[in-house]
Amino acid sequence: MTKNEIEIRECASVEELSECVALQRETFALPEVEISPVRHFIVTKNAGGFTLGAFAEGKLVGFVLSVSAFFGNERFYYSHMAAVKKSFQSYGIGARLKWAQRETALKKGVNFIKWTFQPVQARNAHFNLEKLGAIVRSYEPNFYGTDYSTSNGQIAGLDSDRLFAEWHLESEKVKRLARGEEFIETGAAARKIEIPNDWDALVRENPEKAVAEQRRVKEDFQQAFADKLIGRGFERSELKPKYLLFEDVI
Repeated sequence: MTKNEIEIRECASVEELSECVALQRETFALPEVEISPVRHFIVTKNAGGFTLGAFAEGKLVGFVLSVSAFFGNERFYYSHMAAVKKSFQSYGIGARLKWAQRETALKKGVNFIKWTFQPVQARNAHFNLEKLGAIVRSYEPNFYGTDYSTSNGQIAGLDSDRLFAEWHLESEKVKRLARGEEFIETGAAARKIEIPNDWDALVRENPEKAVAEQRRVKEDFQQAFADKLIGRGFERSELKPKYLLFEDVI
């Protein structure tokens, strides 16, 4: 199986949308009550949203769900959920789904997509800011309520803090990245926010330190956003990965 043998297209039938429900169960460590049912996907489709699927030999191996959204006079898509089958996570499917999501949104006359992600997950941060060109300027503490995080078989009780990724689909950075070109931010970062290099391991091995680190990261972001800074980059490191914040200019 190669990358080129994986087809990206919209999930159209009830059967294909039902496969998205099954893939959630396989991918996410969530109780059944938190799994989005097939009716959610069907309603989303009929309300102007769409679900793109990645198919290998006719079988669903990944998907991204885009919910039609409005705020004031602005129309955009809320990227509510994305999942890739574990055995296919080295094929670049997540990136292909996101770029296909951008193409589909632009064809529908929409040039903005937003979603949430955990601030302390370095891999996701690098993907969102460096690979896709999203920006961050909003931090929401305990957005979904207490997470179902576990450590050594016990509930860790971590707050579900989230950053909002803003994807301006026709910004210069996003357009260049979409063409496979390099983009380098001009000027030096005004501030850097360090996060743990392996959040999941920290939660497992030292829950108390994880809670303290989450609190520090939250306070750092809240102060940076109060100072009108915006996250536009991410510095990878095996020891000290960091968000790069700049003056608030898109």
